Amino acid sequence: MYDRQRLIELFKERALKFGEFTLASGQKSSYYLDGKQVTLFSEGLRLAGEGLFELLEDLEFAAVGGMSIGADPLVAAVLTIAAERGRPLEGFLVRKEAKGHGTRRFVEGPVAPGTAVVVLDDVVTTGGSTFAAIERIQEFGCRVVGAAAVVDRLQGGAAGFRERGVEFRTLLTVEDFGIRPG
Repeated sequence: MYDRQRLIELFKERALKFGEFTLASGQKSSYYLDGKQVTLFSEGLRLAGEGLFELLEDLEFAAVGGMSIGADPLVAAVLTIAAERGRPLEGFLVRKEAKGHGTRRFVEGPVAPGTAVVVLDDVVTTGGSTFAAIERIQEFGCRVVGAAAVVDRLQGGAAGFRERGVEFRTLLTVEDFGIRPG
């Protein structure tokens, strides 16, 4: 069962770093959230997977995926929780660059064009990597019905999803860690 408070504690203990950082978005920040410190830890991944699964229960979709590497453990966790709860669900991963051999695809996994999907990410700042994954999976022919993140830094990502007409949900925000955005 999803324990929101424990997930917050794990982020504070394992993922939240203070200092001077340049984020993937290019923005400067006085703190950094290394989501992989939580999603690559057994208890953290279990909580994130359960939380995301429950967060998305009311949406109709057949697959979850996202940009490698941030989404990889989350996809595996949500698929595992779905299997435990008897819900058929497929996964996909989006490569940053097309595979240089074999199929030469950006999208890996058993999804097919027309599939309704949700795109996952660990931490969203402006949404850039999630938007790139959405673009790739739409080019592939899938229908994006939503996006979800473990943490929203509250720095423009949600507005970007609204502008693109993509429903965005999140388990936590930086405010849950006592951080004021801005």
